[in-house]
Amino acid sequence: MDLKAIFIDDEPLPIAVIDGYLARIPCVEVVATFGDGLPDFEYFQENPVDLVFLDVEMPKLTGIELVRCLYNPPVVIITSANRDYAIEGFELNVADYILKPVTFERLIKAFSKAKELLSKRADDASLKESEYLIFKESKKSVRVKQDEILYFESIKDYVKVVTLNRTVITKQSISSLEEILDKDKFIRVHRSFIVALNRVDTFSTTSLEI
Repeated sequence: MDLKAIFIDDEPLPIAVIDGYLARIPCVEVVATFGDGLPDFEYFQENPVDLVFLDVEMPKLTGIELVRCLYNPPVVIITSANRDYAIEGFELNVADYILKPVTFERLIKAFSKAKELLSKRADDASLKESEYLIFKESKKSVRVKQDEILYFESIKDYVKVVTLNRTVITKQSISSLEEILDKDKFIRVHRSFIVALNRVDTFSTTSLEI
């Protein structure tokens, strides 16, 4: 299935250049181009978009501001003549930040990163929908039922998974774990703890009991 991509850039030349490059890459389809006018936020809700090639400096709203305003934004590759926004871009988890003029070789690298990020998002979505979570403990894989989890605790480079009937120690950061957990089921209450919402008995501004 082709990846659906859009351009958001007020300069027609970079759009034409990248569009020409993308014609040489299989499995990607450019479905829309936005020049002077940015797409409405509703556009992203009503149209499935996998990848956005986004300029930063535009008249009405910067590309950085647009990404910040979107809930669950598509994968973004920023294309800009200005390197000053790179840090802000990567803080928003863009796939890549390319300086103009864009070369075909540089675009290929960025596109590969975007595909990896899309694949990871798909894997994470499947994991959230699954009844079980899989954790590596020593040399074995341990399957844990989500609705039996009480909480997760960060211990240096490891996470302790505490369930109703067992404890699993896995080498993973609590931040990377938080990214793949269903936010309707789990909440991070401290830099070292994530708890299952359905296991919370009482809570206050300073404490929580499960």
